[in-house]
Amino acid sequence: MSIADAVQERSLFLTRFTALGIAIISAIVAGNYLPAVWAIPLFAVSVALAALGLYDLAQPVHSVRRNYPIIGHLRWFFEDIRPEIRQYMIEGDQEKVPFSRIQRSLIYARAKDEGSERAFGTLLDVYQDGHEFIAHSTRPAKPADPATFKINIGGQACRQPYKSSLFNISAMSFGSLSANAIRALNKGAAMGGFAHDTGEGSISPYHLEFGGDLIWEIGSGYFGSRTADGHFDPTQFSRQARNPQVKMIEIKLSQGAKPGHGGILPAEKVTAEISKTRGVPTGEDCVSPARHRAFSSPLEMMQFIGDLRRLSEGKPIGFKLCVGQPWELMGMVKAMRETGILPDFIVVDGAEGGTGAAPLEFIDHLGMPMREGLLFVHNTLVGAGLRSQIKVGAAGKIVTAFDIAATLALGADWTNAGRGFMFALGCIQSLTCHTNRCPVGVATQDPMRQRALVVPDKAERVFNFHRNTLAALAEMVAAAGLEHPSLISPHHLMRRVSPTEVRLFSQLHTYLEEGDLLGTRPRDDFYGAAWRLARPDSFEIGQ
Repeated sequence: MSIADAVQERSLFLTRFTALGIAIISAIVAGNYLPAVWAIPLFAVSVALAALGLYDLAQPVHSVRRNYPIIGHLRWFFEDIRPEIRQYMIEGDQEKVPFSRIQRSLIYARAKDEGSERAFGTLLDVYQDGHEFIAHSTRPAKPADPATFKINIGGQACRQPYKSSLFNISAMSFGSLSANAIRALNKGAAMGGFAHDTGEGSISPYHLEFGGDLIWEIGSGYFGSRTADGHFDPTQFSRQARNPQVKMIEIKLSQGAKPGHGGILPAEKVTAEISKTRGVPTGEDCVSPARHRAFSSPLEMMQFIGDLRRLSEGKPIGFKLCVGQPWELMGMVKAMRETGILPDFIVVDGAEGGTGAAPLEFIDHLGMPMREGLLFVHNTLVGAGLRSQIKVGAAGKIVTAFDIAATLALGADWTNAGRGFMFALGCIQSLTCHTNRCPVGVATQDPMRQRALVVPDKAERVFNFHRNTLAALAEMVAAAGLEHPSLISPHHLMRRVSPTEVRLFSQLHTYLEEGDLLGTRPRDDFYGAAWRLARPDSFEIGQ
């Protein structure tokens, strides 16, 4: 080793142990040479740091702390504050991680009933591949009243159809969200005349407090309608389903964040109150099964839908899924035709969705994105001759009027939003929803943390966000020459596909014609191949 290398190695050695050395020297100086008024606090701090440093040297778990006693702890400190540093100081306005600063600012402004106007032109690169826009008309229509943006949900077998808003609160359970968050969402929904999906965590007292319309989601755990061993209980279901506040019932097959995994509520969130609402043990992880026990085939699933319709006295019954293997959805459609039992609605949840905890691989690499899933469901129903009898909703990062317009153009009848309404409640995207330490009281069961969320104020913001978003939608579709959002079609939206070319949505996507899957000549494409693999008697692939 050269002299220079030896000097450098000695310098690095001293640097590594500088903090420990300073702590020891400070303790000696404080204990022997300083007045008591200074010595006592300095001695206490120095001894504590010296003890920490000596422990770091001895502990066998963390290599960084063995080599860098005391100062090695800074690594974990900076890791802890990295998300905040990135969000407030580094993140660009258009970086979607998962929602951009521009998106969040727009939601906050609309929730506070502030103007969303911006000066000096768009910040978007309109020549970048993927840029989307609505083609406006030279004869704009008069903006319609957003109060009329409603659709009727309920087929021929439905005795209590529901008039739904085009924009509703997506499924988020009590447990994942705090009691005050549920209260504010439901009160805002009641004020604005739109629906609040309960999520699979059952109907809590907070869902019922302000009388807002509810979509009751029934997951594979059957919370609120389960036996002690976790099976479906028709008696409990019927009792809850007949509540006049429950307007529709939604069977959850899968959800965007973790399709095929089942729901997860960490043990620290399973309080006595959650336990009573869901019917599960207190203080244990609440994991709903990945599959339903009430049915095991598409035919049995249609019978289950018929049973729920009867038990609820004819309320709209549907199901929600993140589309996965295409033949499974097509098998359900074949079962609909074979049994004559049709759901009143289907909700397509995109893989980009998700408000709760989920494994990283599931979030990033499992499930079909909302647009592809929506197109597939829409086309399958059209091809099977059932689209006019079944309404289709969609959810997946829908937060602006343009998001709603694009989703309707692709085939949806209405849209849902989860995280958009969380932002309206005050969510700051801290990405700590699964830790029970939400800094604004939205996603926590800690009573001290959730008191930060003041229900009357946040309910007003939920109402404002919904109202102002639909008002913006009214202006957008009017600019396209349309009198109602239901009239928007793939011909009205365009996407840039190269620096020199844009195409209509109708040119980019395949759209089936009525009954295309039922003809004597099978289609020789993706839809035809998947249809031939689908079985009404099994979710397994056909031959």
